[in-house]
Amino acid sequence: AKTIRNDNSSRFGKYIDISFDEDGAIEGASIEQYLLEKSRLSFQAVDERNYHIFYRLIAGSTPQELSALGLTKAEDFAYLTGGGCIQLPGMDDVEEWGGIRGAMKVLGFAEDEQWNIFRLVAAFLHLGNVEFDETEVNNMMASEVANMGAVEEACKLFEVDGEAMADALTTQTTVTRGETIVKQLDAERAVDVRDAFVKQVYGRIFIWIVEKINSTISKQSKRSAKRTSIGVLDIFGFENFTQNSFEQLCINYCNENLQQFFVQHIFKLEQLEYDKEGINWSKIEFQDNQPVLDMIAERPMNILALVNEEAKFPKGTDESMLTKLHQNHAKNPLYLKPRSHNDPQFGISHFAGNVYYNSDGFLEKNRDTFSNDLVGVISDSENQFLLGLFQTDMSQGSETRSKKQTLAHQFKRSLDELMTTLGACNPYFVRCIKPNEYKKPNMFDRLLCTRQLRYSGMMETIRIRRAGYPIRHTFAEFIARYRLLDSSIPPPGAGDDKANAIALATHVLGEQDSADWQSGHSKIFLKDAHDQKLEDAREEAFTDQAVVLQRILRGALARARFNAMKTSMITVQDRFRAFQAQRRFAAMRTGFGRLQATLRMKKLSAEFQRTRDNVLGLQTRIRGYLARQTHRSIVSAVEQLQQECE
Repeated sequence: AKTIRNDNSSRFGKYIDISFDEDGAIEGASIEQYLLEKSRLSFQAVDERNYHIFYRLIAGSTPQELSALGLTKAEDFAYLTGGGCIQLPGMDDVEEWGGIRGAMKVLGFAEDEQWNIFRLVAAFLHLGNVEFDETEVNNMMASEVANMGAVEEACKLFEVDGEAMADALTTQTTVTRGETIVKQLDAERAVDVRDAFVKQVYGRIFIWIVEKINSTISKQSKRSAKRTSIGVLDIFGFENFTQNSFEQLCINYCNENLQQFFVQHIFKLEQLEYDKEGINWSKIEFQDNQPVLDMIAERPMNILALVNEEAKFPKGTDESMLTKLHQNHAKNPLYLKPRSHNDPQFGISHFAGNVYYNSDGFLEKNRDTFSNDLVGVISDSENQFLLGLFQTDMSQGSETRSKKQTLAHQFKRSLDELMTTLGACNPYFVRCIKPNEYKKPNMFDRLLCTRQLRYSGMMETIRIRRAGYPIRHTFAEFIARYRLLDSSIPPPGAGDDKANAIALATHVLGEQDSADWQSGHSKIFLKDAHDQKLEDAREEAFTDQAVVLQRILRGALARARFNAMKTSMITVQDRFRAFQAQRRFAAMRTGFGRLQATLRMKKLSAEFQRTRDNVLGLQTRIRGYLARQTHRSIVSAVEQLQQECE
């Protein structure tokens, strides 16, 4: 169910015993349940939900199933709207319903068994919608059902007669000396009868489911020569609400027992540790809550005995019970009597604080019964599953049923068996602390956490540890952690660790007798002041060493930076010099190119001039030759002409 502190609170205590075979594999398990919170069925505090099964049945069923069960939506049922919370952020009821059906299938629940359970769960919702009108019969206050439609819907699922159910809810039949007397119930009493019936049937379904699961998972192998098991106890914590009732008394009585077991176990472990190590120690005083347990349930005329006694009287009332409690325990300093005689409360000084319990409804819750008329109605039911739940009741007479053990008696017997089981185990304790009541991350409520530490008994545990030597180190661990405080101490394992650890502790803390620290056979035992002194000295040594280390590191870093800068400058110089050499080379190459061009030009010019002169000389000679040839031809022609003319 959803509570103001937990979105998925089981609302019952459980002890799960897991057994293992010789090979270490799980071979079976069993579940023992304690004190289911049945009052939640008819009442939820603000911003809380009823049990998840109701909402998930409506959200996850098919339209055909909803029609067969007569269900619509959660807002239409009074049992589901008392806390004003229908939807739960971060939780999908449809998806969770699929998980429930799958789990039931895995655990061996047949389809007809599942459907029978769902029929009864739906019937509870219809019955919760039944309203009663005040009326008068023979000048006596009476009541009648205002909406028979809701009764008929419920009875269709219970498979009983609707008129008979209506009569059983509004009247009470008693048989005295063979005479049957029918008493009319007023509307308020009729509502109580209706709610008591729902709680009884729901509680029996719950027990049947637990037994069904146990029959499936509790299978120990026959070949196991011995039984090895691990038990997990997940049980309600200490409770102190604005209004506390019978359930809170049982829960807090259980927590008183667990607190005593826890403290004695811690104290016993401390004592065994000191004796094992040969430590000289004085007796540690601790808060023993045995007087509270005596007042609640151990000594004669205790609170639960008086509640049980008054519950057995037909005319016993919550007021008469409260009067007896005041008379028998008013002088007990652990019993808190209210100042006003009209205040229906009584208080108990528990280990976690004072809690006041409202006595209204105490006896009815402790009797844990409902009217014989309703048993008669159920006996005529055609629903075999429902008949099976009440088979024992129907086989008994009304007088036998009236002598049924009270809920307080059953709870005390179960708790005694649980404490016996725990006493035979080697227990380990896990404490869960909620950082805030808003279920939000990164939010720490100091007062809330302190209150939870007190309620879980951790404050007393811390006090016991602090009264002795709460800080323990093996010699090797002590040397490894604090060796830097004395450079003459060798590392662990390099010599006599015990002697070295004692020498180191003496060097820092002083002698054992004067400083009140002790060394055992394998450990060194310190108080908080010693631990603080050692840690301060260690922190100071770390600081000094850190300064030296910082100086060395900073020098190394500075040298590394200088070398990096030097290397970089050399690289820059190399590159610059290379650049300048490249420029000079380029200039020289250009100059040499020009010089070569000039020389080549001069050489070519000289060669050209020489060639030209030679060509001109050749031309002159050729022209002279040609001219002479021409002249000779002309002279020859003239001479020839002259000769011809002669």
